[in-house]
Amino acid sequence: MGKKKVIVIDDSKTVRDQVRLALEGADYQVLEAVDGQDGFTKIRDTADLTMAICDVNMPGMTGIGLLEELKKKGVNPQLPIIMLTTEGEPALIQRAKLAGAKGWLVKPFKPDQLIAVVAKIARSIP
Repeated sequence: MGKKKVIVIDDSKTVRDQVRLALEGADYQVLEAVDGQDGFTKIRDTADLTMAICDVNMPGMTGIGLLEELKKKGVNPQLPIIMLTTEGEPALIQRAKLAGAKGWLVKPFKPDQLIAVVAKIARSIP
């Protein structure tokens, strides 16, 4: 089996680069998407994703909008999605969980914390 494939969806290239560097250092293959719509297309068109890491606040389709759209259209329903955001509002976290988010990390993140969460969720996937 090859490397586990993770997609990082964030409108900030800096954040995508930080997440990619952390995950590649832990032997994951990383795809990138620049916003929710790009993320939706790549999730729909990539069969072997292990998980997605997604920002909440992005222009166009937000991260929660992406979760809701994936759920509504039945696209890759088993894909675990972790929200990585500056937001910590309980109502927003609840909305994300109802839409299918499996985790919530707050920026700025520690690379080892991110890898630990990704590894834990990846281990729970059959």
